[in-house]
Amino acid sequence: MRTSRISRDTSRILAASRTQRTLRQTRSAANLTPRGAAAKIESTSEGENEAEESDLSSPADSSSDGDDRPAKRRKGARKPPVVVKHESKEVSITTIASPKKESKPKKARRAPAKKVKAEDGSVKIEPPSNWEEIYALTREMRNENVAPVDTMGCESLADRNRSPRDQRFQTLVALMLSSQTKDTVTAVAMRGMQENMPGGFNLESVLALEPTTLNGFINKVGFHNLKTKYIKQTAELLRDKWNGDIPDSIEGLVSLPGVGPKMAYLTMSAAWGRDEGIGVDVHVHRITNLWGWHKTQQPEQTRAALESWLPKDRWHDINNLLVGHGQTICLPVGRKCGDCKLADRGLCPSAVVSKKTKVKKEEAVVKIEGPVSETVVKQEVAVAELGEVKAEEVSLAMADIEDIGKSPSSQTPHRGRR
Repeated sequence: MRTSRISRDTSRILAASRTQRTLRQTRSAANLTPRGAAAKIESTSEGENEAEESDLSSPADSSSDGDDRPAKRRKGARKPPVVVKHESKEVSITTIASPKKESKPKKARRAPAKKVKAEDGSVKIEPPSNWEEIYALTREMRNENVAPVDTMGCESLADRNRSPRDQRFQTLVALMLSSQTKDTVTAVAMRGMQENMPGGFNLESVLALEPTTLNGFINKVGFHNLKTKYIKQTAELLRDKWNGDIPDSIEGLVSLPGVGPKMAYLTMSAAWGRDEGIGVDVHVHRITNLWGWHKTQQPEQTRAALESWLPKDRWHDINNLLVGHGQTICLPVGRKCGDCKLADRGLCPSAVVSKKTKVKKEEAVVKIEGPVSETVVKQEVAVAELGEVKAEEVSLAMADIEDIGKSPSSQTPHRGRR
């Protein structure tokens, strides 16, 4: 009995060792096998071979009972959910128009000229309260910036080597050409006639030219076909009615074809040296309305308003002053208020005083939920919208005062037509 029992135990151990080599086990399960096998050997009672083999397979099963081995994630297991949260916020930021200036310019109020009734019943025009400061600052800016009118203005285009009579005629022709034409173009046309016209640029030479030849000299200026006709008609009138010279009065000048009040007053000042009125062109009309000195619809209304209170010694200077200011800083389109001293000191009610910027911030918050903790990812996108905030601005009809190219119903009424 004893011998047979020892042999059975021996065969059982051999069978267990063979089974361990054939089974695929992890290192942790293999380490647990001897203890499991020894436990089985000690607790196994006599029985059939089938029971012995099932007991010997317990070491592989015992590995699944261990708590040290982490559980594997299934292949088709769902990932942690992702939560996306969008947040939108609008922020309004006000910035100063000119980055060069540290302080925000004040918004000016209009201070137009006023009618004051005196004790004796007479009506006196009181000038704008700040006009002298505005005038002085504008002159200061003009001295710092050279404008085309300073070098190519109509008053300076006459050939100084010619006789006074010829110089006056050339000044008149230059003013006729300047209507709705840039000073640079007018200067080129005048230089071409002075250098290339047969017999020199004078009344007799213009009378001798064919209209087509004269048109060839001035074909770069605006409305050159109409101006050719006006210049030829004017030359004939000067020969027949004015003894070959230009008229020395406003009434006589405006009676000429194509000559309006602005040309007449400028001609009287430049050719005859007499300031009998203010030459109001589109720049003078536009800028004085922007300053709030008056509220007029036509240049002739502007001239009458200015002459009612502006000192006479400024009548000639104000045209050159405002034409140059309109060519360099206060442009008809795209005014440079950031470079203007009037806007900086709060003297111009029509200046662009600030820019308002709206910044819309969009924030996306992404939350990733995990088994242990959650991760938060933020993304911000800023979209800026710019808009100009302007002070009170004048929107008037800025028509040219000259009659060239206009229908008869819209022409400026001329006084003293003969």
